[in-house]
Amino acid sequence: MAEIKLAADIRTEFGKGAARAVRRENKVPGVIYGHGADPVHVTLPGHELLLALRTPNVLLSLDIDGKNELAIPKAVQRDAIKGYLVHVDLLLVKRGEKVTVEVAVETEGDLAPGSFLVENVLNTLSVETEATHIPTSVTVSIAGLEGGDAIHAKDVTLPSGTTLVTDPARGSTPPRPARPWPPAAVAGPGPAEA
Repeated sequence: MAEIKLAADIRTEFGKGAARAVRRENKVPGVIYGHGADPVHVTLPGHELLLALRTPNVLLSLDIDGKNELAIPKAVQRDAIKGYLVHVDLLLVKRGEKVTVEVAVETEGDLAPGSFLVENVLNTLSVETEATHIPTSVTVSIAGLEGGDAIHAKDVTLPSGTTLVTDPARGSTPPRPARPWPPAAVAGPGPAEA
């Protein structure tokens, strides 16, 4: 996974008014946690951060007053209506350190002939992996599955160096027969005879 470099400035003013002033400058207030250190309050460039966060579990290389730190997003707050970034919490990581993250599950292939639907019970899996090698997603093949078949979390092939944290017995993608649409009329008593 490539690192995305961002310049971060230390924040000295706190509170709602200070955060609004930061956002007016097209920046995002944030806090960096981790490794037993005190939280560091920073401002990050808004547009560059927004683009970086399009990649799930992105690894950010932050330049904080000349000191380079690696971090991953822990929590991202967005405006409910307009969608802009309001605040971000980042978790400090080190090269070689193992982290637990949620990874998207993608499906590929075609089901067995017939009318079946795929029901994704799990859209993400919790995995433990090295901070600098976080996969963006895992792919599950559903080729040839029939109604009633299921793929469990333990059946998903993970990249090397990645271990499963999710319960291995949890289901991921059981196909089920498609229901006809519109549904057949419900049989019931006919109109009363006079």
